[in-house]
Amino acid sequence: MIPVKGYAAKAAHAPLEPYQFERRTPGPHDVLIDIRYCGVCHSDLHKVRNEWGEGLFPMVPGHEIIGMVEQVGSSVKKFKVGDCVGVGCLVDSCGSCPSCKDGLEQFCDGPLVFTYGAYEKDGKTITYGGYSNKIVTREDFVLSISPKIPITQAAPLLCAGITTYSPLRHWKVGPGQRIGVLGLGGLGHMAVKLAAAMGAEVTVLSSSDKKRGDATRLGAHDYVVTSIDENLKKYACHFDLIINTISTAHGLPKFIELLKRDATMVMVGAPDKPEPFHAFPLILKRRSIAGSLIGGIRETQEMLDFCAAKGVAAEVELIPINQIDNAYERMLKGDVRYRFVIDMKSLT
Repeated sequence: MIPVKGYAAKAAHAPLEPYQFERRTPGPHDVLIDIRYCGVCHSDLHKVRNEWGEGLFPMVPGHEIIGMVEQVGSSVKKFKVGDCVGVGCLVDSCGSCPSCKDGLEQFCDGPLVFTYGAYEKDGKTITYGGYSNKIVTREDFVLSISPKIPITQAAPLLCAGITTYSPLRHWKVGPGQRIGVLGLGGLGHMAVKLAAAMGAEVTVLSSSDKKRGDATRLGAHDYVVTSIDENLKKYACHFDLIINTISTAHGLPKFIELLKRDATMVMVGAPDKPEPFHAFPLILKRRSIAGSLIGGIRETQEMLDFCAAKGVAAEVELIPINQIDNAYERMLKGDVRYRFVIDMKSLT
């Protein structure tokens, strides 16, 4: 076993504190990674506060992991010591269900093993995430990080990046399409960058005017303040696709009206309360509301290669790990532009 240092929540709503535990000794198909950076996802906050239920504690969060390969198993073919690599939201899946066979492990029928706060396939070993200095992961769930992506800005691509890239690819976004991005936060800023890099005409839909300058800098072509009804009327039947990144109740009906005939709103944010709406706006224009998760390993690597080719990376603020609880509070206030990343050198 390998001794590991990390930060953990010992119970729901408890502050994170130093925590020592062990990783398995790498097997033939495993990669041992020295973690350099770990992104802070809003879902980390939900999980450590057990807001989604069934939390497993102590909990070491973190599923946006960037590091260097320290050791490889005897059968590992894709990686060597010294490679820059990443680990995202998944560390294992059944490998045999239809989704896994299609390279869509995120939709695995089970057992699907998340990077932290879950059980390994043995049903009893708890997974611990990237708020730690080392991780051991099966080769098939390790991702290659190009040197063209700044290492400090790569971690959020493994969740925020793939969460927005996957629906853009699935709905075949490209030049000539009008894409709306609802909400400009950790997810929204990646949606803007990626859609713009695909050649689409991107409009940010935000409740206030305070991020207009950022939206333009990130690649948006237009900006709409959604709290003013007259603004929304000008964009009726306008968008081919809306990526909805908002995680609180915000009134879906008025945004459904912005879709063209046969257009789709994709939900990637997860509001904590149901969002009521009437069926008629969907029926009368054959509009759709869909959901999208992250992406499979193949698509995540495709996204990373796309970002390297197009010069796309996350907007980050580096923090030491002892500031994580403060970072959570700032996240709740929207006081981050646009993603916290923990510098793991601060873990002592």
